[in-house]
Formats: sequence, structure tokens, C-alpha cells
Amino acid sequence: MLKTAGYSFILPLYVHVPSSSIPVRKAVSISLALMIVWLFGHYFQLHSNSRILSSESQRFWGPYSPYYSVEEYQPPPNGCTITQASTLLQRHGARYPTSGASKEIRSGLQKLLEFLRSYQWHLGEADLVPFGATQSFQSGAEIYHRYGHLVHDHTLPFVRTSGGDRVVKSAVNWTAGFAYASGELYHPSVSVIIPEIETSNNTLEDHMCPNSRASEDEANVWRDMFSVSIVHRLNTAAIGAEILSEDIPGLMSLCAFETVFEEKESPFCDLFSLKEFQAYNYYHDLLKYHKTGYGNPLGRVQGVGYVNELLARLKGRPVEDRTQTNSTLDSSPITFPLNRTVYADFSHDNEMVAIYGALGLFPQMRPPNPTKADPHWTWVVSRLVPFSGRMVTEKMQCFEAGIPGDFIRILVNDAIQPLAFCGAGDGLYCNGAGDFEKCFLE
Repeated sequence: MLKTAGYSFILPLYVHVPSSSIPVRKAVSISLALMIVWLFGHYFQLHSNSRILSSESQRFWGPYSPYYSVEEYQPPPNGCTITQASTLLQRHGARYPTSGASKEIRSGLQKLLEFLRSYQWHLGEADLVPFGATQSFQSGAEIYHRYGHLVHDHTLPFVRTSGGDRVVKSAVNWTAGFAYASGELYHPSVSVIIPEIETSNNTLEDHMCPNSRASEDEANVWRDMFSVSIVHRLNTAAIGAEILSEDIPGLMSLCAFETVFEEKESPFCDLFSLKEFQAYNYYHDLLKYHKTGYGNPLGRVQGVGYVNELLARLKGRPVEDRTQTNSTLDSSPITFPLNRTVYADFSHDNEMVAIYGALGLFPQMRPPNPTKADPHWTWVVSRLVPFSGRMVTEKMQCFEAGIPGDFIRILVNDAIQPLAFCGAGDGLYCNGAGDFEKCFLE
């Protein structure tokens, strides 16, 4: 019965830096900064106390925020001992924009190029950046220092990853960080890479529900509201640019992508106030909520398979599932062992959002308002799935406290989560398929 209850050494592996970016990077940064000051200095009426500080704005970049601990990690209660850090589920580290995001960013940039003649596009596409490799390395080191007492030569962490290039590289860097923190005593390896193709069942990627329809309408309503003043400001400063509301999210995301690539704050961040980044953050909250979150009837069902794998590990029993699990892999003790004390899975943000929903985490009393952000809103994407964001499930026993049985707790970016259970209201899907069959209805 289950009940509720910084390393400076860096070893980034398999990281590609576009060759075209090397000779222009420094010149671009300096000339762009000067150009922005020249263009927008007279039109940016920001008081000094609202100027963007890196430590503030980075927490409002939606899914492009760098990882941070939402709360300080709390050790188990007195009398309780962790017996299994059953699963670390982690998003890949910081990356370049995807092809779709790049197209969106460059569309807005093209309108400003006449005014920013010195700027050259120098970002790659979708690949892990060096900072993202570092994030994963540090996560591996952190997990060793937190749960290393559970590891022995015959119980090394079991590592799985979805087959996307940036995800695999994140997993490899995680194993390097774990090995380094152990003093090279333990060398876990990536044991399973699940292909990201339509013919392969995959609980670490969200491609298996063709009938799922994400709505962007609510997010676009909010975008058109919060971007009005930004559009006016940019078009006033760059007459003839004809910037539109739909260009704003891409231009704001360039702040994040350049920052994680350069590892210093991008000059583009100075184009927007902290309040505007907070509004941009809510825009991504709405997108994720209606993509694989609670706002999509077939959103969280895409996380059911992973939850059933998690339950199998916690109970030490074979996986019971009729959704997107890979039965060939999950039925083998080689590719899905049940006797490890530390597991690490590497995934994507959209799939992790679905898994949170399937677990009943971050429930909302009502759908989000697309015209007004709620200050008490807890579905905050930058706190749920930042770059290298992670969920850890701990299994523990509390015999010293005189309480028999096994307990679990789930932490998302170190914040302990209230848990719902199988059969308890509309909380946790488990040992079944939920509405997964609807993913394939004609």
C-alpha cells in the first residue's frame, strides 16, 4: 500500500555550436546593444526599479526559463528513510529554438532588420546548447549527493531517454555529472533510447494521440491584449516595421534563447519590462494548459502510460497499461528492471505536463481567464517545466517513527506536491487507460 507523505566543474558533451556564430557573436552583442539604445532610448519610459534584472526576468520566460529550485529541498521527516528515489523525470537542458519557433522569431526580426542592420541570425535549431549540457551535468551531480547512499555497484541508476537528439545528450551529460560527483566510483550509462517515431510506443514523448487538438485561441486572446503597448512602442521607434501582435512572443523568446546560448543576458531582454515578461509567462501558461494540460480533454491521458510505469517501479510489479507503453521494453528486466533504487528518465516539456495532469498535480479550480491573469494561479509553466525541469518521486519507510508501510512523495523542482490517489475523485489515472482509446477514434 502506497501512502502520501552547485558544481563549478563542467563536462558538456555532444554539443554543437554553429560555426557561423563564432566570428560574429561578440560584434553582434555589442553593436546590437548600441543599436537598441539608439533606437529605443527615447521611447522606453521604464523607471530604474522596473528595469529587467536577470534573476527576476528569467523566471518569467515560460518553458524557456532556466531551471531553478522553486523551494528549498526538504529532507524526509524525522524517523523516515528514503528507500528508493524511484524516478527522476527530467526535461532536456536548454536548447536552441525549434524550427517552428525559429520561423516565428525570424518573421518578427525581418521587420526590424532595416533598423538593426548589424544583427545576424546566429542561433542553431533545436540542439542542446552548452548551458543545457551543464544543467544536466549539475542535475546528475545533485542526484548523486542527495541519493548516492542508495547506489551500489549492482544497483546503478537505470537511465532511459526519449530519442530526440537534445534529450539523449541531456541524459548522457547527466550520467557524466553523476559519475563525477561519485568520484568516478559509479558510471551509469544510458540503457534505453526510445525512438521518437510514429511506429514506436513512447511514454517520454507526446506523439501518440492523433485526435488530440490543442487550442491556441485562449493564449492568442491574451497575447493580443498584453502586446498592444509593446506593438505601439516598437512601431513608434522603428517606423515602417509594421510589427504585429503575433510577432511579439517570438521577439520576447529571443531574449531567452540568446541568453541561454551566450550565457549572458541578451540585449533583446532590454526591449521589454519585467511586467511584460510576466504577461508573456502567462501566455505560455495558457498554451500548455490547453495543449497537454487540463484544458485539453485528451491532454493528460497522454501521461497515463508513464504513470503506470511509475507505479510498477514503486510496487515492484510488472507494468499494467493499455496506452502508450512499449510492452516489448517494459516486459523485459533488461530494458525495464524493477530492482533499482534510482531511475532517471529524460523527456520533453509537453509530455511532462501531461504526466503532471495524469498524476493530478497542479489542479485548478476553474479554467484560466484569457483576459485577466490570476495572481493566485498555480499553473505556472516556468515553475513546472523550465529547461532541465524535473520531477522526483521518493519512496520511503518510517519505521523509526512507528509508522509501518511505504510512503511516497513527489517533488517538482524541489517543491513537495500534494498528492491525489487512484480512485480518489478526479485525481490520479492508474492501472488502466483513462480515455486513451479516444485518441484513435475516427
